[in-house]
Amino acid sequence: MRLFNTLPVVLATLASSPAVSAYAAPGACSGVCNNAHDPSIIRRQSDGTYFRFSTGNKIAIHTAPSLPGPWTYKCAMLPSGSSIPLNGNQDLWAPDVVQVGNTYYVSYTVSAFGGQDSAIGLATSDSMDCGSFKDLGATGVESHAGDNYNAIDSQIFKDGNSYQMQFGSFWSNLYQVSMNNPPLKSTGPNRHLAFQPAGTHPEEAPYMIKNGNYYYLFWSEGSCCHLDTDRPAPGAEYKIKVCRSSSATGGFVSLSFLF
Repeated sequence: MRLFNTLPVVLATLASSPAVSAYAAPGACSGVCNNAHDPSIIRRQSDGTYFRFSTGNKIAIHTAPSLPGPWTYKCAMLPSGSSIPLNGNQDLWAPDVVQVGNTYYVSYTVSAFGGQDSAIGLATSDSMDCGSFKDLGATGVESHAGDNYNAIDSQIFKDGNSYQMQFGSFWSNLYQVSMNNPPLKSTGPNRHLAFQPAGTHPEEAPYMIKNGNYYYLFWSEGSCCHLDTDRPAPGAEYKIKVCRSSSATGGFVSLSFLF
């Protein structure tokens, strides 16, 4: 691990980290359980229904009476696509759902695979029922060719009375920006959370939780795609990593591999 004065923390793969030798046994799932890329799940308090939002089909919505299922496809969250005027606004990625008061907020990505012309949008609903989502468009988090980050893979996190949005994939990896309350727009500036200096800098999809006195930042790292034809080298497999901090804004200390 190397620390920079200008960054909260720079995370590297530690030589002392144990090798990945196992993976978590997946739980039971019935119904429509395939093609659930980048899933985000929440339970509606009014009736106990679970909602799953996932990449594709303009953010696919599935529901189930319990986490194991049976999961049923319901509809596209934004059947007309996003109002953000970027390439990819009809192929939305990486949703994240959070409840704020009586409203459900779903952040999503507009981008083209492998590029940096990207933006994070937002849709809201009071029920999550089909046809109820209102597209609010851009949150103010965006990136373009030449930036140090890629504005994809967002998560909105509530910390007391404030909100933070984590995001990022490859380039200089993981970033964070403060949001207003309610979390409709970013208030900037961006903060750098984590960086893998080796290789192609393969960190993405940050997700934060708080447990006790610590904030835990999870992310995916490694070779993620086309694994059926291009197997990663040992140590470069796609995996989940975690670090922690006593503050939601850093600095974070590596806790090694999870899976």
